[in-house]
Amino acid sequence: MSVTQIPNQHKTGFFQAPARDVFKSLAVLFKLRVVSLLVLSAIGGAFLGARGWPGWAEFGLITLTGLLTAAGASAINQFWEREKDRLMKRTADRPLASGQIENPNMVLLISILLIIVPSLAVLPFNPWLTFYLLLGAFIYVVIYTIWLKPRTQLNIVIGGAAGSAAVLAGGAVVGMHHDPAVLALAAVMFVWTPAHFWSLAIMMKDDYTAADTPMLPSQSGTRIAAWMVFAHAVPTIMGSVMLAAIPELGVWYLLPVALFSIDLLRRNFALIRVPNIPNAKSLFIASNFYLMVVLLAIMIVTPFG
Repeated sequence: MSVTQIPNQHKTGFFQAPARDVFKSLAVLFKLRVVSLLVLSAIGGAFLGARGWPGWAEFGLITLTGLLTAAGASAINQFWEREKDRLMKRTADRPLASGQIENPNMVLLISILLIIVPSLAVLPFNPWLTFYLLLGAFIYVVIYTIWLKPRTQLNIVIGGAAGSAAVLAGGAVVGMHHDPAVLALAAVMFVWTPAHFWSLAIMMKDDYTAADTPMLPSQSGTRIAAWMVFAHAVPTIMGSVMLAAIPELGVWYLLPVALFSIDLLRRNFALIRVPNIPNAKSLFIASNFYLMVVLLAIMIVTPFG
């Protein structure tokens, strides 16, 4: 597999290119920033299901399998959307869209293996983990990327279920995927995703219009999108706060989550008043931190609950 260097359009092979450039391309191809949040969500589900430290074996298993399957699904997403990615400023420099990778089919094959191999490897001793790993990849690749995204402005509403599957995979690794608390966290992830993504879509409205992708802000306008963000942010906050009723979480979980909930609402109201790019960016960044706070609070507080 060979690539063209982004600077000056010079071609070189992956293994001849500087290690920093190779890592940067791979990080973009496999969406490692997004994947890290999914892995964190899965780990949060494991901590919540175990009501504390899940164990080194379980922690390592969910981290590795979650990382590989989510990375594989993310690369397939870019493989499928590489033509439209060329039309958007935000995504035009992605490795497949920019032509850095000369054989996209190799990416597809590797990505499928990243999903299938770890999922089937755990099947003999944890079939529920296999189920949720495959379910998350299926929702993201088939339901969201291939089916819904080109057809409806509400595509991300169902696409958010991929994040829920990550939480349930974390619960499954400790045998507690059916636990009410894990299900509640999966529901939080489900409603958080549209609020998070539509903030980004408001920032990139013109990009989605150029690529003829029916995202909510480009079809219904930024003000309606801002209200839809609010409609999903409220249940996200309610669900996150209600998790404090779990004895192992309680007030030490509630304090940081309540603080960041107030901040999230404040930024959302600012976006409703003035639905512009700076306010959308502010809310998008805050929504990232919000989810991280919820998950880290679960991981920090439950072992001492």
